[in-house]
Amino acid sequence: MVMVYKNGGIIVGREKNLESLSCTDCSIYNCRSRSNQFPGFCLTTKDNDGHSIADDIEEIKSYLQGDEQDAIVARASAQVEGIFYGKLTRVEEIIEFAKRIGAKKIGIATCAGLIEESKIFADILTARGLEYYSAICKVGSVDKAEIGILEEHKIKPGSHEAMCNPILQARILNYHHTDLNVVVGLCVGHDSLFTKYSDALVTTLVTKDRITGHNPVAALYTAHSYYKKLLQEKE
Repeated sequence: MVMVYKNGGIIVGREKNLESLSCTDCSIYNCRSRSNQFPGFCLTTKDNDGHSIADDIEEIKSYLQGDEQDAIVARASAQVEGIFYGKLTRVEEIIEFAKRIGAKKIGIATCAGLIEESKIFADILTARGLEYYSAICKVGSVDKAEIGILEEHKIKPGSHEAMCNPILQARILNYHHTDLNVVVGLCVGHDSLFTKYSDALVTTLVTKDRITGHNPVAALYTAHSYYKKLLQEKE
């Protein structure tokens, strides 16, 4: 089914009912500047499951005006975006953000495959007047077989192959009382566990993607050409 809205919102693809439409079904994005009209399904203006989005928006606005951590982080994030838009690299943005939230000690949760990049990042932090403490993903050197991984599911079956240990990484950085933790290339899922168990706020410097040189958006840019297989439905 194709659903077309007079105010310019066009929905294409699988059949959907009105209640299942969300932000990726929109083509107006009036929430960014309020220069147009909101489509009828807009999450900014509708009620979801009996809970008013308008009430949530007002509640969030109120607690983000105080001096609690969420408010400080929200303002620092917006300031870094607005003041340095298109001017700073991700590395520099993280440093600027850290300083604006008062973070003095940065935790580095690094993939073993990006340890050299993490060393450079650590040097940059030092040069910018920040402390750091790092933990590599293979810390503890626990063989994958010890958590029930079959030998044939290892990269190199029959060898000692240390599991990634994001929970231990988080605990180590917690022990060292880091103020902000930075993920450098943790695997899918391992990054989820690290974030779950980290006491400090977490942001990402590098997202693991072995095929695209850690540039996962490349697969999205080429989804209609080189990576069109991604859009093919699997039975």
